[in-house]
Amino acid sequence: MFALDTVMAVYLHRDAIDFRKGINGLVALVEQELQLDPFSLACFAFCNRQRNKVKILFWQTNGFWLLQKRLESANKFIWPRLGDDVLRLNVQQLHWLLDGFNLAAMKGHQPLHYQRAS
Repeated sequence: MFALDTVMAVYLHRDAIDFRKGINGLVALVEQELQLDPFSLACFAFCNRQRNKVKILFWQTNGFWLLQKRLESANKFIWPRLGDDVLRLNVQQLHWLLDGFNLAAMKGHQPLHYQRAS
């Protein structure tokens, strides 16, 4: 598995895209539809309609990376669909998504916020 920088933000485009799009088409999608900066310290993940392919786009130093994963057989990615057009994740959550986990079903501990310790 290709490892991404852990400080990167990850943005998931929720709707299916035309997988004929290459780097230039995806950069335009990030800028125009998502209203985000494709040159930022972030990666952008896209899925096809059948949910068996993922493309990940990100800028590194002097050029764009475009990674693609295609699942074989009847396997599918469990792509989050509810909510806004774009969902922000961390790199660990992206790795879980690519490994086939359902992010909506994964619930961690609720954060606690206290005013005082005693």
